[in-house]
Amino acid sequence: MTGCDPGSAPAVDTLGEAVIDRAGMRALVDVLRTRGLTVIGPTLREQALVLTELESADQLPYGWGVELDAGRYRLRQRSDGAAFANSAGPQSWKSFLHPARVRQWRAERTEGELVVEADGDAPHRFAFFGVRPCDLRAIAVQDRVLNTGPHPDPVYRSRRTGAFIISVECTEPGGTCFCVSMGGGPAAGPGYDMVLTELADSQGHRFWIRAGTPEGAEVLAELPARDAHETTRAVARRAVEAAADRMGRTMPGTDLHHLMADTLEAPRWDDVAARCLTCGNCTMVCPTCFCTTTEDVTDLTGDHAERWRLWDSCFDRDFSLLSGGPVRSSPKSRYRQWLTHKLGTWHDQFGSSGCVGCGRCVAWCPVGIDITEEAAALHDWTRHEETESP
Repeated sequence: MTGCDPGSAPAVDTLGEAVIDRAGMRALVDVLRTRGLTVIGPTLREQALVLTELESADQLPYGWGVELDAGRYRLRQRSDGAAFANSAGPQSWKSFLHPARVRQWRAERTEGELVVEADGDAPHRFAFFGVRPCDLRAIAVQDRVLNTGPHPDPVYRSRRTGAFIISVECTEPGGTCFCVSMGGGPAAGPGYDMVLTELADSQGHRFWIRAGTPEGAEVLAELPARDAHETTRAVARRAVEAAADRMGRTMPGTDLHHLMADTLEAPRWDDVAARCLTCGNCTMVCPTCFCTTTEDVTDLTGDHAERWRLWDSCFDRDFSLLSGGPVRSSPKSRYRQWLTHKLGTWHDQFGSSGCVGCGRCVAWCPVGIDITEEAAALHDWTRHEETESP
């Protein structure tokens, strides 16, 4: 899945469009729940915008924005009542498609007989409400990693199948956003069932909504709505196009795949290693990181045992543990592994970058390490090396 041209206007889908207000948003959640979908969306909780099950659209974070910087995330109140004029929070949709903890099997020993039962994931049909364009791309990346090939992940596939996606185009990027320089943009690319563009101005608070699939058109037809006029479309397009010029961060304009391969011995890796805590926060909040490990647990009697699949991180010293010890024992080697994989060798494995420019790793790094700053420093080093070469 490729990102939209950041300078292009969001396309009007031929499967239907309309304008809805907050009553229409309530109806949208009600319609989805009536269809048997578990609606997941952003809401305000514990000083952050988190993803959780919604029983009503009134739980959306109306009137809340965020202030973002490296190692900084703060909520702020807005006067316009907008629900989506904010950046992505610490969670991504990965939390629901590729859960942090999954039990794989359990075993019981009763009267000398051992019985092992495999755990199948309970059937889910999700409606993801408020998927940002960067996260829409991230889901497509995870699809390639976990839902294709000869051995797709059964848990991911069961949760991904039938997922109904309502994307929300960005009109106010955050201080750590850089999706445009990663080939995406504030306009939503393909992959949604419905897409919203929120407007809150002198003409009122409203949402331009379009259907991208037949099911999306069916849901749209059930909503209380009014016709979308060209004036509304034009205002929405301008708002999204303007957001492309207000990214808080940017990646250097070079081939990042080759940059990572050409800078493996750059002294910058020592600099970042001196700051990195190897806590793994960046991998936990990243919407595309997918590594897991397994853990076997038992009770004190030894008659009950379980195997769990858990999220893992390449920043963990034991992640690369072999019989002779860990392959990557130093913080430098572990950070370099993460960044060169995310921006470089991901292309070799999956045909695209593993980074979608959401900026979560920048905001949620406790020491404020900035992936765009590190890439820029490596790029500057290569140019210096070229200048110094005889």
